[in-house]
Amino acid sequence: MTTRLWRGGRLATLAGEQGWGLVDDGALLVGGDGLLQWVGPSADAPAADAVVELGGALVTPGLVDCHTHLVYGGNRALEFEQRLHGASYADIARAGGGIKSTVAATRAATEDELLAAATKRALALRAEGVTTLEVKSGYGLDAATEARMLRVARRLAGLGLDVRTSYLAAHALPPEFADADDYIAAVCLWLPELHREGLVDAVDAFCEHIAFSPAQVARVFDAARRLGLPVKLHAEQLSDQGGAQLAAGYQALSCDHLEHLSPTGIRAMAEAGTVAVLLPGAFYALRETQLPPLAALREAGVPIALATDHNPGSSPTLSPLLMMNMACVLFRMTPEEALRGLTVNGARALGLRDRGQLVAGQRADFCVWDGGHPRELAACFGHNPLIERVFKGNRGEA
Repeated sequence: MTTRLWRGGRLATLAGEQGWGLVDDGALLVGGDGLLQWVGPSADAPAADAVVELGGALVTPGLVDCHTHLVYGGNRALEFEQRLHGASYADIARAGGGIKSTVAATRAATEDELLAAATKRALALRAEGVTTLEVKSGYGLDAATEARMLRVARRLAGLGLDVRTSYLAAHALPPEFADADDYIAAVCLWLPELHREGLVDAVDAFCEHIAFSPAQVARVFDAARRLGLPVKLHAEQLSDQGGAQLAAGYQALSCDHLEHLSPTGIRAMAEAGTVAVLLPGAFYALRETQLPPLAALREAGVPIALATDHNPGSSPTLSPLLMMNMACVLFRMTPEEALRGLTVNGARALGLRDRGQLVAGQRADFCVWDGGHPRELAACFGHNPLIERVFKGNRGEA
């Protein structure tokens, strides 16, 4: 088994639950199985079959983008302009825009067309250090298109990325259904076959006054539970629907957005070990003013993750580094919290405990940056001058 030693870098290991875990003049020993066999000072490094000199570069865990809608057709730039003229997210949705407009474009696209577009987006994320990402369905809203989206998401793994899929058919009510309860019945009916085909890693839903009620979401989560699938939830983005408390009752991996999260929801998430995924891109693009309750989440010990929420309407960004900066500036997260949010806590939001830190036994997913301190990743915005290399486990350099 070939081993490779990466030495002479400044490691931000993120070992433990707080602190950068900095190791100056540090080294990583990577085994042929793609795992970290040893991490520590270069002077103490064991022998290896090959050596790579890092030349003092900064090394962090590979980034984990735990919430994206990467597969879709069309774009919604018009809605950006409409919001500038005063239309709200809910106004646009009620007028047939928003998710429904993307559904029409996605249904009209072939699998190869969706793959070509999603590949460009995934490569952009990889270029900023992403090694693991989640991709949701939810722009099909019929059995055939939901399956097509999930197949495309699976095919993105060929780019040297780990891809986790979430079934989000409970995203909006499609035009062919007049009754939301009837549609939820269909969503539950489609799930077992998609699961049998190996296309679903988790089940998500949108719990909101413009989407689905807690009772309807519970039906979807019950269907997921019968199949042994974990759940996630778009919760408390525009109003407090009690979604976080509901999701925590199902031991949800994460609740995402959370601007209107209540103290009751925070307590439920803390007790369930559910990760809070904050999405500053959508907060910024929608010009929201209700901040997520960061201090209360901290106090309760709820792990806090960050993600791009890449989608064509409310967060058309492909920059995790920009999300780190926005999280610090808009939400008042610290640079360390922001990096943890896109590494170890992002991984936890996907149910993955084998990545996100540079410690022995973890996956050897890491990034090499032209920087002296990890806080620099959150300080810059609008450009990416730092990334030098992305190493992805036993797949080598991405």
